[in-house]
Amino acid sequence: MKFIETLKNVWKIEELRNRIMVTLGLLLVYRFGAQVVLPGIDASKLAEFSGNFDAGGIGGLLNAFTGGAFANASVFALGIMPYISASIVVQLMQIAVPYLQKLQKEGESGRKKINQITRWLTIGICLIQAPSYLFGLEALGVPSAAFILGKTPMFFVSSTIILVTGCVFAMWLGEKITDKGIGNGISILIMVGIIATLPLSFAQEFVSRVYESNGGMIMILIEMVIWFVIILLSVLLVMAVRKIPVQYARRTATGEYEKNIFGARQFIPLKLNASGVMPIIFAQAIMFVPSFLGGVSFMKDSSVGQWMQVNFSDIFGLWYNVTFAILIIIFTYFYTAITVPTNKMADDLKRSGGFIPGIKPGGDTAEFLDRIMSQITLPGSVFLALIAIFPAIVVKFLGIQQGWALFFGGTSLLIMVGVAIDTMQQINSYLLNRHYDGLMKSGKNRKAVA
Repeated sequence: MKFIETLKNVWKIEELRNRIMVTLGLLLVYRFGAQVVLPGIDASKLAEFSGNFDAGGIGGLLNAFTGGAFANASVFALGIMPYISASIVVQLMQIAVPYLQKLQKEGESGRKKINQITRWLTIGICLIQAPSYLFGLEALGVPSAAFILGKTPMFFVSSTIILVTGCVFAMWLGEKITDKGIGNGISILIMVGIIATLPLSFAQEFVSRVYESNGGMIMILIEMVIWFVIILLSVLLVMAVRKIPVQYARRTATGEYEKNIFGARQFIPLKLNASGVMPIIFAQAIMFVPSFLGGVSFMKDSSVGQWMQVNFSDIFGLWYNVTFAILIIIFTYFYTAITVPTNKMADDLKRSGGFIPGIKPGGDTAEFLDRIMSQITLPGSVFLALIAIFPAIVVKFLGIQQGWALFFGGTSLLIMVGVAIDTMQQINSYLLNRHYDGLMKSGKNRKAVA
């Protein structure tokens, strides 16, 4: 009843209701575009091509992030991933490029310029990925008969333009959701793409267990319990923080009556997993390299090349996941070091008159924060690595279908959990600001402020 009352309260707030409707409308446009096949390709002949991605693997992973658009050869086949890649590159460049560092300090105007640079870099990445995707369609399983007008230069040029435009349009949809809707638009597009493949994956697992007598309903129930537990653990990983107590010196406030304000005690929240899913994304990008190198002409016939192709092409294999876990731990330390500015935190704390009890302000505070971050990053990185390789564990020991196993961990689950928590927090902030009911046991409703 409390949950139903909360939903009613959400609907009563006009601005929040409008934002939710805008978000749903733009998501509907995105999902519709994921089903529109590229001009010049016969959609009726893509069944075999789409089936190649149902069993999981690297192709299944790429298809999951685009919500099936990759396997549909649709106008949104590249999804929003080129924008994510461009954002990562720009974020890393801000560490080394003085011009980007200057823009970062200019506030809103600098942020707009950085966003513009990211958009142009997105187009550049699309211009590389789009032709690669088109040239690889036949190798991935698209029959020659599916190309209605043949693989002519006109087809490749026009399709490249459409794929680039589709990615830019998806990027625009994400930005509009952020501005006019609810939540982070880009993240929501990725989450919706992942969730779009969930029903089919679960249906395949259900048929395999129940109708093919491969464990029956008992195994389905066991899988759902394990899935629920891993979701709870992912929520804990996303939200876990180490609170560092901070004391502020007593200050004097002047006004109509001069009075002393005693030092307030607050906390600096240091996240257990400050890097989010970025280490997994970095590690997955690196994991494509061994299988690629094993297939090049001068290595594919050697024993080393064949070993690399066999062991690093299967994302559920032993060597793939051992290497994957080690890379995640390394990248977690790397990304945390460049994104958590302990020196800046210590300087800001000193300027505001705050200090950590027992620690001298300035350099000692920075060293203390850096030491604490190093200590909590180790369990955080190991926990992140375990969640990332958990799909391979359930495939090995429970015999779960590979497509369904992708939802038991890895980037897919962490993105869904992270985006869901962020969106719920935004909705809760609206409820707190405009409405008491739903978050407090007692209290009166307040009229929404325009």
